[in-house]
Amino acid sequence: MSWQAEYLDILKNDFLDRSCLNTIRRFQSSYELRIHCETELLGCGLKTFSSLLETLECPVVHVLDDLLSSAYQKMSSQGTAESCWPRLYTDASIIRSLACLDASTAQAAIATLDRAIIVAGAIGVGRLDLTLSLIRRTQVEFLTISPFKPMATLPSLSPISIHLPTSCHNIPIIDPAPSFTSFQQNAYRLPFMLRQYARSWPALNAHSWASAAYLRSVAGPARIVPVEVGADYRAHDWTQQLIKWDEFLAFLDLNDQLHTTPPPNNNKVLYLAQHNLLIQFPDLSRDIIIPDYVYSCPPPLEDFPQYRPPGNDEQLVINAWLGPQGTISPAHTDPYYNLYVQVVGRKTVWLAPPSISAYMYTFGPQTVQDANPASNKTEPSMSNTSQLDVFTLSPDDTHTYPQFWEHVFPQAMSTTLGAGDALFIPPGWWHAMRAEDTSFSVSMWF
Repeated sequence: MSWQAEYLDILKNDFLDRSCLNTIRRFQSSYELRIHCETELLGCGLKTFSSLLETLECPVVHVLDDLLSSAYQKMSSQGTAESCWPRLYTDASIIRSLACLDASTAQAAIATLDRAIIVAGAIGVGRLDLTLSLIRRTQVEFLTISPFKPMATLPSLSPISIHLPTSCHNIPIIDPAPSFTSFQQNAYRLPFMLRQYARSWPALNAHSWASAAYLRSVAGPARIVPVEVGADYRAHDWTQQLIKWDEFLAFLDLNDQLHTTPPPNNNKVLYLAQHNLLIQFPDLSRDIIIPDYVYSCPPPLEDFPQYRPPGNDEQLVINAWLGPQGTISPAHTDPYYNLYVQVVGRKTVWLAPPSISAYMYTFGPQTVQDANPASNKTEPSMSNTSQLDVFTLSPDDTHTYPQFWEHVFPQAMSTTLGAGDALFIPPGWWHAMRAEDTSFSVSMWF
């Protein structure tokens, strides 16, 4: 048996056997029988499930492509919440990647598997591990993997804080960092910064995330990632696309980067934003140390009583933010507590409390982006995003935005984060960020 057939056998063991499926076809009205033989994929319909089952015996490319297209359309439809469609997309992607797999199709197969992670979350018991294992096996069998050779890391320089005319205060620095008990009792109520909190992380040392060679090595060849195209998601020409990880890294100004050819998309700003890169490239998860604060289960705040933790099992969402100098996250709110760690480069941050929301000149609820990257999934419109650019406004604009200067400016605060610095942001707080260099950050929503 080939190793490809072994992967298909893993899927077969999870599906209904033929006799059970045929019984369901004959007795579709039997509720008890359907419960007995039910699988998540049956939610997509017996015809769809049967088509997928047939491809396990004989992978037919056009059938698999049709299944992927159908599942993607269902997932993209507003109001479609059935988990069967991401599961169908995941399983069809795995089977599709194994169809006619050889050296000539290996890169396309890996891209198909990456899309299962990016688009569908590789949903299903054991599916993420199976997908990652298949990616690695395909790389080893058919592609060239370059070993990583550690280089001396550059010393981290203390950032010079950039003053923003739109803020009246500096974000408080706590030194030493609050204890777990102190955080639970009081510190969770207001924002604060911890200088050099992550200085011992491998990501800032032996496994430097400032190294393009290291970032290539943890992914291996032929990987793809989602990026935003455009410096600011409020712009009309802003969009998203999937590009090769190697091409994206070539676009950035990282250590040990050899620009032998002009970077692709050199007239555009590319930003990997709000993506769980640590799930897609799990070796990166060994390079950070998750702080105990994120497991403190803080309660809702008086000025943001609607707070609820993330709905996944861990009640924790870790995202990566990687982009060039000048990328901007405009002023917006998130519904979670956020521990934000700057790993590479500098980033200037602007904050304001929830109490000033009425004066932030937000987009109306009727304004909807098809793929709004703001993390507030409970408000899919851009009503949690300000029309103001807090990085370019000046006191000369008081006549244009009088409520901002009267109510927001006196309470706004800012700072510049350097590599190793951590920032705590309570839910509902307005925040905006601008990269002062090539920047790599990690957010932990809890």
